[in-house]
Parts: sequence; C-alpha cells; structure tokens
Amino acid sequence: MPQTFAAADAVELAVVERSGFIESRHAGSAIVLGPDGTVVSTLGDTLAPILPRSSFKPIQALACLTAGAPLEDARLALSTASHSGTDRHVSVVRDILDAAGLGENALGCPAAWPSDQATRDEVIRDGGGPAAIRMNCSGKHAAMLLTCVSNGWPIDTYLQPQHPLQAHIRDVAERLVGERAATTAIDGCGAPVFSMSLAGLAKAIHRIGTAAERSPFALHRSAGALVRAVREHPWTIDGPGRADTVVIERLGVFAKGGAEGVLVMVAPNGTTVALKMLDGSGRAATVVALRLLEREGALAASDVADAVTKLPLSVIGGGQVVGAIRPAL
Repeated sequence: MPQTFAAADAVELAVVERSGFIESRHAGSAIVLGPDGTVVSTLGDTLAPILPRSSFKPIQALACLTAGAPLEDARLALSTASHSGTDRHVSVVRDILDAAGLGENALGCPAAWPSDQATRDEVIRDGGGPAAIRMNCSGKHAAMLLTCVSNGWPIDTYLQPQHPLQAHIRDVAERLVGERAATTAIDGCGAPVFSMSLAGLAKAIHRIGTAAERSPFALHRSAGALVRAVREHPWTIDGPGRADTVVIERLGVFAKGGAEGVLVMVAPNGTTVALKMLDGSGRAATVVALRLLEREGALAASDVADAVTKLPLSVIGGGQVVGAIRPAL
C-alpha cells in the first residue's frame, strides 16, 4: 500500500512549550523554492508521495477555469477555499450555484456545521442544522458543478474519478506537478484527491503563485487571475481570524492549508514553501512556513512577527498564556 514518508525521514519543525517545558514536538518535511522555482532548501523527505488534501484546491480551481467555468473575483477565490461557513461565504456559494442554474441539493459534499463559532451559534438559535452549503468545501463543489454545466457534463456523477471533470483535473495536476499520480483517494468532502510528492506540490503551487495574467499562455493567465482573486478577497479562503486569511491579509502571501498538516504558501516575490506534518496536525504549519520564508528573505521579520501575534499559537494554563507553539527552525 502506498504510504507517505516515514518517521525516520522527518525532521523536527515545531515544538509546543508550556511553562518552559517542551511538551510536544511536530516532525515533518518541508521544501522551499526560490523565486525562479529552483530548490533552495529541503527538510526531511520531500520526494515520498503525500495526499495534498485541501492544498490541492488551487489546482482543482485552476482546472475548472481552464475547462471554461465563468468564475472571477470572490466567486473564483471561494472556489479554492476551505471556508468557515459564514453567511457571507454561503452567499457566494449560492451565487455560483445560481450561475449554474442549480440548487443546494446538487452539492455532493456532506452536510456540516459552520466552523465559524458565531455563525454556528446563530444557526442553532435559528433552529437550523448541518448543511452541505456550510461545509468548508462547498465553494469548490459549486465551482465543479458550474464547470460541468458549462461543458454539458453529467451532474449526478461529478465526483466519480472517471468523470470528465475529474479526468481533466487529474490532467492539469499532472502537468503542473510534473508527476503521474500513483494513487487516487477520496477526500473528506467526497472529491478525488491525487497523490504527489511534496516537491511536486511545491512546483505546481509555485507555477500558480508566480503566473502572470498577461502571459501568452491561457493556463498562466487563469492562474494569475486565481491568485489575484484570493489576494483581493482573503476573507473567502478561510474566515475571520483564521490562519490563511490572516497571513494573506497581513503579508500578501498566497496560502492554502490542507487537512493532515499540509500547507502551501507563496510569498509576493515568488518564494514558495510546501510542508507536511507527519502527525497530521496543522496547528504549527503556518508559523513554520512563515519562518521558512523569513529565513530566505522573502518576508520581513517584523512583518512576520506582527502576523504571528494574530495566529492561535498561545498555550493556556489556568486561563493565562503560559507558553506557545513555535518553530524549531
């Protein structure tokens, strides 16, 4: 059975400190590409296959664009999001579905509570419950449905790996990653996700994150539009006070976290990081990625320090801050 890298191939990326005592350690692998796409540093095994989980969404969204989906601005940004289910997010998802002439019942993602606590409380007060449109991947699914409608592809089977949409996504992914996908798995939202190396994922995200809308190549123009949409609408990608939104707003990076401790991040100058935490925890992923970009001079230390204060990295004891989650680099 194909597996990700082993414990022996991982390095310590972050620690959790409580009252001066190192309570936990997060090991994993990471790769940094320079602005020109060359490898400038690696930590651990970056060639073993991983599942990119939601860090795959920029590639899926780009594939929808190249297949002719009429997406732009906030709708385009939300197509690559792992949103927190606020009413503002839901409104844009409905806009995408309306453009496809479809209702919420067409969404193939499972029903979920909004991850935004204030929104969840409001839904409960109103007597509501979990809904597919509140699920963090509903924007991606709505974009997939719009792509199918735009091409006359079947709707009911859009999540099957052999569906024309998923075949197109796989083709785009393999082109950007530069590898054949050895494994097709089913993500938490029900959509196919393809295995790739961390190095391949970094290569693909670097290509997307550095693409120009004025490029003579349609794929690059679409990628440039996608990145611009996310940077102009950072609230779409995650949610108020959440990690990806915070760093996009404050640092101008292009960031997309995924389940099981995966994260990709592209600095404004094109320096790119991809990382995977061996234990599957993403709580330290953002601060580690920022440290790696800072080390390469892609982000100013003062700007990173300011952004880090807005991330949920404090360790609490007795209602007081007694420690922190911090990079071990």
